[in-house]
Amino acid sequence: MRVRVDAGARLHVGFQNLSLAHERLYGGVGVGLEEPGVVIEAEPAESVVCDDALIADYAQRASEVLGVDGAKLTVEETLPRHVGLGSGTQTALATLAAVAAAHDIDSRVREHAPDLNRGGRSGVGVATFEAGGFVVDAGHPTERFTTAPPESGEWEVPAVVARHDLPETWRFVLVLPDAEPGRSGETEDESMRAVVERADPAVADDLATLLVRRLLPAAAEGRLESFGDAAGAFGRLNGAWYADEQGGVYRPPAGRLIDALADQPSVRGVGQSSWGPAVYGVTDASLAGEARAAAETALKEAGVDGTVEIVAPRNEGARISLP
Repeated sequence: MRVRVDAGARLHVGFQNLSLAHERLYGGVGVGLEEPGVVIEAEPAESVVCDDALIADYAQRASEVLGVDGAKLTVEETLPRHVGLGSGTQTALATLAAVAAAHDIDSRVREHAPDLNRGGRSGVGVATFEAGGFVVDAGHPTERFTTAPPESGEWEVPAVVARHDLPETWRFVLVLPDAEPGRSGETEDESMRAVVERADPAVADDLATLLVRRLLPAAAEGRLESFGDAAGAFGRLNGAWYADEQGGVYRPPAGRLIDALADQPSVRGVGQSSWGPAVYGVTDASLAGEARAAAETALKEAGVDGTVEIVAPRNEGARISLP
């Protein structure tokens, strides 16, 4: 059976806690997006056949954990890598789902994500792949996730503690400046260890208040301005933890873009997704043209090349269909 898997990107607004002084570590907060995305078609095969080396590797690992021979995969769309849109997790899980669906078996994405080394810190990528929306995950017990994660097989993807559909009229302004990719792999691991070792626990207390009193109620009630303002504040507080590692509250050139967009009436809650360089803001479909123009002007004033997209939130998970 030939199948098609379509998964959207995700924004990572930030973590609830990075201090070892609190009982729970990490706890991701983020949003699923309709686009950009990754689209993969697959059919059963006696071995893994794919022209994309990264996806071929994921497919091989997926075949092993699913107990199947392999699959022939065709990659129709890919996410830009290491820019803050969750390309690693979305690509890995889309590959897993495609191999499983081609063999007509349950992918058990949440169970198998750790086998693909996904969902170790934040559960946002797995949660948005499953069901989209605005999501908050539970994080990990601090005594198990100190400055380094447990060995493979000794941890699970964090549970979802809150999820809300976002209004269909909302849009996210997505600015992708031409800049060095964000951190990943061993470099990201080293940076995160450094951040966790010196994280101020007081920041987590402020984030908890912000999440419970402002961000979650705004998401639940669909209040765009309040949601945007709270998301922006959440991101700034997270940036205080990362300042020494990324050269400021936001990594260059994201800071210049955020400053340029912060006072634009068509955009609320401007922030940096994950390690960047992706910058996002919240707007309404009726203001999409103004928001796009403001973002393009921000790129120009910052002297940075890049692209601007206006994208809808995604309130469902990855789509699996017959091509």
